Amino acid sequence: MTSQPGTQRTWIITGASAGFGRAIAECAVGRGDNVVLAVRRPRSVADLADAHRDQVLVAELDVRDTGRAGDVVRSAVDRFGRVDVLVNNAGRGVVGAAEEVGEEELRASLELHLLGPAALVRAVLPYFREQGSGTIVQMSSQGGRISFPGVGAYSAGKFALEGWSEALAGEVAAFGVRVMIVEPSRFRTSFNAPGVLGVADASAAYTGLVGAVRNDMASADGMQEGDPVRAAEIIVDLVAGEELPLRLPLGREAVERIGRSYRQNLEELERWAPTARAADFPGAAASARPI
Repeated sequence: MTSQPGTQRTWIITGASAGFGRAIAECAVGRGDNVVLAVRRPRSVADLADAHRDQVLVAELDVRDTGRAGDVVRSAVDRFGRVDVLVNNAGRGVVGAAEEVGEEELRASLELHLLGPAALVRAVLPYFREQGSGTIVQMSSQGGRISFPGVGAYSAGKFALEGWSEALAGEVAAFGVRVMIVEPSRFRTSFNAPGVLGVADASAAYTGLVGAVRNDMASADGMQEGDPVRAAEIIVDLVAGEELPLRLPLGREAVERIGRSYRQNLEELERWAPTARAADFPGAAASARPI
């Protein structure tokens, strides 16, 4: 997609009532773009909608209700004539060991972080293909590339979103459609706030490391080093520009932790490569693949 200075875009942003979603919406509106705020509670964005009536449309949406995805996209097209950017931002943290997080909580995390975004992408792609342009921003996390004790349920959804989105990027590039996966570290949003961060009932068996992670996540509220307004400006600038990375770590911690993980994984791969290669049939020809 070739972006032109002064182009007015239409955005659909989920989870736009607070945090990254709200910051991206305010930045886009401030630059003259149109924004569809897809939120569970329309009253939460009434101030932004009232202040920018010509640019803002509020669409009630629980992202887990995948049957509503098409309605949201159609409402954007009906109101503004097109859609240029989809930001799948809605999400919620879940803290607990694998044994502590039940199937219902795990399923809800997957619905919110993978199935809901996937439904919105499927709904918007026909419009993007027809106009020959479009950008999909998938708000993942540093927890979408690395995981650690206590965050498996959250990372499961974000890992899945990233794998699905990496394949998506290759599938839609020929249509002029771009995909960016954003991997933030800790930002000063309500993510870690009491009543927002999901915390599984603690088991006495996991009071050690998982307990420390639980306490660390809860105590981070209001202390996070990342500025969501600065992050929003970076995202909006990249969407407006010519070059878009497939993955964008956001925040110093994300860069350092993800980078360290890449290096450790490469070291482990190289260490075990002879063992891994020994699993092939002796003398078998290497496979030929289209990618």
